[in-house]
Amino acid sequence: MATNLLKIGKSVLMLKLKAGAFFRKYVLELRRCRMAEGCMRGLRYGMVFFNLLFWLGGCGILGVGVWLSVTQGNFATLSSSLPSLSAANLLIVVGTIIMVIGCLGCVGAVKESRPLLLSFFILLLLIFFLEILSITLFFVYQDQIDHYAQRDLKRGLQLFGTEGNVGLTNAWMIVQTDFRCCGVTNHTDWFDVYNASRVPDSCCLEYSDNCGLENPGTWWTAPCYERVKDWLQENLVALWIFAMCTALTQILGLVFSMTMFCHAVKVETFYA
Repeated sequence: MATNLLKIGKSVLMLKLKAGAFFRKYVLELRRCRMAEGCMRGLRYGMVFFNLLFWLGGCGILGVGVWLSVTQGNFATLSSSLPSLSAANLLIVVGTIIMVIGCLGCVGAVKESRPLLLSFFILLLLIFFLEILSITLFFVYQDQIDHYAQRDLKRGLQLFGTEGNVGLTNAWMIVQTDFRCCGVTNHTDWFDVYNASRVPDSCCLEYSDNCGLENPGTWWTAPCYERVKDWLQENLVALWIFAMCTALTQILGLVFSMTMFCHAVKVETFYA
């Protein structure tokens, strides 16, 4: 009898120990789940907040592009072979892309929708690779790009002041006034346009009507192409900082969206 009671006591003690171990493991797992849930909630809120900012920024860029297109026409169009490559069109395209990506990321994070999160990831990854490819090709073919750009810009001078090319005309006037330059590679580039020793009035040191007909000593002589390149070189650090911040933002967006996508897959598998 005593032996049976001892066995029963040992069995009860073992059950209590196992129950205690199970309870401790359950509490620990519950804490881990709560921590994971808190991390995912913070990640979700961060995704929603930043993508909402991107969407609003895209709306603003799109609005500016539409306003420029309506009020200024093909503003800032310098290329004759790519007349659609204007500041207004670029802003419209960039603004639309940012709006679409921001909307996908925001709605996908709120609803934890796998299709939307995956679409956001794929689009962002595609844009990231295209940016890397564009930068690589630019540095590899820089000399050829310089030669083509100068030739195309000189060809575009022939359209200066002609009907239907208000955007190109305004763009050249703004560039020459702001950068204090004249022509693409030299002020004599304009001689072929006018078939005379004449330049646009925006090339003058002191602007006045028909000042481009006066003595060459009153004109800017620096080439605009080199002036713009020098300006880019002077602001190279700021451009690289902007590029690095953009790349970092895109990488974080890729990591966060894929993390949420994998979490959504695990949750769906667990409850299946």
